[in-house]
Amino acid sequence: MSGADRIEKKVLLRASLERVWRAISESREFGTWFGMEFDGPFAAGKRVIGRIAPTKVDTEVARAQKPHLGIAFELLIDRIEPMKLFSFRWHPYAVEAGVDYSREPTTLVVFKLEAATEGTMLTVTESGFDRIPLERRAIAFARNDEGWTRQTRLIEKYLAHAA
Repeated sequence: MSGADRIEKKVLLRASLERVWRAISESREFGTWFGMEFDGPFAAGKRVIGRIAPTKVDTEVARAQKPHLGIAFELLIDRIEPMKLFSFRWHPYAVEAGVDYSREPTTLVVFKLEAATEGTMLTVTESGFDRIPLERRAIAFARNDEGWTRQTRLIEKYLAHAA
């Protein structure tokens, strides 16, 4: 489900709420499936730098991430509500070398968890695209819409094989 300003993806993960929570809220675990290495733990109100590093759970996606290896993303951790919600702000699809995205508005990414009969329902929402500069808005939206589809598959694969 998508609109002009927001991307929303849902996936039923066949893992406990506690297990999914660790996968999204602990920076090392998040980076393993997402394809980033972070300079520290996630904490509300804290800025962390993540550098693209190929995902450890899918060789095809890892190969696609390689051209962007080492590109840094700054995340401002917004909210952490254990077992319920994790959110951060970032500059969407900020991958062009030599471009300073720091003056652009950020989007808000929210991971919402709900217990489900067969595991955990994860809803990922990214909003705020209407504030992104017009010359970048359509490409940032399209790439992130595609990216969140891929990321929901990666976390599903990660949890299927992780302890």
